[in-house]
Amino acid sequence: MKILRYILFPFVPVYYLVTWLRNKLFDLGLLKSVSYNFPVICVGNLSVGGTGKTPMIEYLIRLLKDDFAVATLSRGYKRKTKGFQLANKNSSAASLGDEPFQFYSKFKENILVAVDADRINGIKNLIVQESSIEIVLLDDAFQHRKVKAGFNIMLTTFEKPYFSDIVLPTGDLREPRRGAKRADIIVVTKCPKGLSNSDKDSILKQIKPNKNQHVFFSSISYSDKVFTMESKRNLSELNDFTLVTGIANANPLVEFLKVNKLEFEHLNFKDHHEFSIEDIEALKQKELILTTEKDFMRLKQYAELKDKLFYLPIQVKMDNEATFNKLVLDYMKNDN
Repeated sequence: MKILRYILFPFVPVYYLVTWLRNKLFDLGLLKSVSYNFPVICVGNLSVGGTGKTPMIEYLIRLLKDDFAVATLSRGYKRKTKGFQLANKNSSAASLGDEPFQFYSKFKENILVAVDADRINGIKNLIVQESSIEIVLLDDAFQHRKVKAGFNIMLTTFEKPYFSDIVLPTGDLREPRRGAKRADIIVVTKCPKGLSNSDKDSILKQIKPNKNQHVFFSSISYSDKVFTMESKRNLSELNDFTLVTGIANANPLVEFLKVNKLEFEHLNFKDHHEFSIEDIEALKQKELILTTEKDFMRLKQYAELKDKLFYLPIQVKMDNEATFNKLVLDYMKNDN
């Protein structure tokens, strides 16, 4: 795969030019963006792959759900349905996609969850379904410029920051680096614990934020509990289990489990892996399975795994949480 990417390097300038021109047309108003008279927050990135959008959306849900009528709108990647779908008691990972179904499973009493590849149509349908909506959180929509979000949060990983990358097909950027200038907040995600101020300053010098931009650093916080659909246990009680992952980068999770001196084998599938009948048959032979919360959304439908399948939740920990929260809440206050 890496060799193919290098072979395709001559196409990098073409991709760069096409995405740059598209953004320029939006900037000049020659391609139209739709604005809304209520708050719309976009969470996205410049890169393909996992930068931590799902835990960031969940962070915002927890911040806002008690004081505002919140809705999330996602594309619904790899779902089996088309068009607009509003989550309900009959929904599944197949009908919504992994991440939206995770939002619904955790917060269904507090928020609306919808999917639609056409974000304009999705917002229109959300308003029809529930006119009291006060805030829409757009998941993975930084490049969907037909919707003009009032507030943009862009994520980039510590391990592979956007400023050290190039555009597709050789690099991982969906658009040129200058796209980061559209963000109100840039969050460097998945940082190692204890990141020094000098390391942060070095990253800030490479980001070169505008005066109106704010940069934060976040890390992944793993729970000390693991959960099934009906129970929970201390993580320390697990041992000699099979770790099953279908996410973009399982390395931080693997390292966390090793630091906790747990013994396990690792079945590492590609991101958004669709578990086959053969996969499930193999998992049925395992005595104990630990997986991510996202993968749990797809695996929990199999009754044969019910008593042996656990998931480990994660949350985002911000380095300057009070300031981050204030910026989001100030936007809510000023946009209402």
